[in-house]
Amino acid sequence: MTEHSKIQPPEKSLIERAEDFFGLGEAARPAPVPRDLAAPVNRRIKRRQSRKTQSLDTEQSLARAIARGMPPKEFGEHSAPATVEASADAEPAYEDVHFPGEIHELDPECLARHGLIQPDGPITALLEEFRIVKRQVLASVRKAREGGNGKLAQRVLVCSPLPGEGKSYCAANLALAMAAEKDSEVLLVDADFAKPSILSMLGLPRGPGFMDVLARDDIKVEDCVLATDVAGLHVLPAGNHTTSDSEYLTSARTADVLDRLTRANPNRIVIFDSSPALAASPAAELANHVGQAIVVARADRTGQSALEDALTLLSSCPDLKLLLNAAHFSPSGRRFGVYYGQEA
Repeated sequence: MTEHSKIQPPEKSLIERAEDFFGLGEAARPAPVPRDLAAPVNRRIKRRQSRKTQSLDTEQSLARAIARGMPPKEFGEHSAPATVEASADAEPAYEDVHFPGEIHELDPECLARHGLIQPDGPITALLEEFRIVKRQVLASVRKAREGGNGKLAQRVLVCSPLPGEGKSYCAANLALAMAAEKDSEVLLVDADFAKPSILSMLGLPRGPGFMDVLARDDIKVEDCVLATDVAGLHVLPAGNHTTSDSEYLTSARTADVLDRLTRANPNRIVIFDSSPALAASPAAELANHVGQAIVVARADRTGQSALEDALTLLSSCPDLKLLLNAAHFSPSGRRFGVYYGQEA
């Protein structure tokens, strides 16, 4: 017979021999992985509801209970609709300010000496020219309101690049012409704090004014306004000059005072006679608070570079206009005022 020897199994590795010796065997094998895993269970975090959300939930629950005919006591004896808190971003309400009733008469001699419009006088070329100017200003006011910029639309800044170019002359005449409007009133503000001239041009008495209101919290702006004998025309003096005029103009109180004057009365137009833009800084500061600015350029004096620099300083104003003063030549031969003096 053929002798068959026993075939020896292959030698085990050290790890396999250790499994046999310690009896690990099946326990050492990895656990089988199931084909389908169970869906994970997420733990919900209970968030604390705000007072406003709790009040809204209470109101909705109470409404559903009443609709189903359930007695209110099932929701607790103390459950009642809560008052919804006012929004923190709500715009403050401004009540209209009433100006003092004392009437101050304009001095006709002062008006004539400074070449201003005579309120009760005949129709002149000067009046006709400023009628055209005020139409452009009022058209811009309406356009700004339609564009949602009503906060600034009622404020008009009048200034010039340099002194002696007629900005106070134009501001006063514009205010006198606009006061004749039937649907609006005018507040002329002397904002040339260093060299105020509006009161002397109109023949009005001196008193506290705009800068005093900005510098002191105990002074109300309406108490400083002067009512005139021209219907619809009021004047706010410049007040006492300080060394911090620009700093007061950039304070939060300036915005509050101007909002108080204009927001409550949409028919009130505020005209600022400001200092020259290249001679003092208040004009550039006021440009942030107005809807349009009229830059007065004198035909025989204002240079192009000065005008460009002034427009750059006033660029924060959304609407800049140019007004040419002391122009004696008209290519078309236009002569306003003569027509009304002719007989039929």
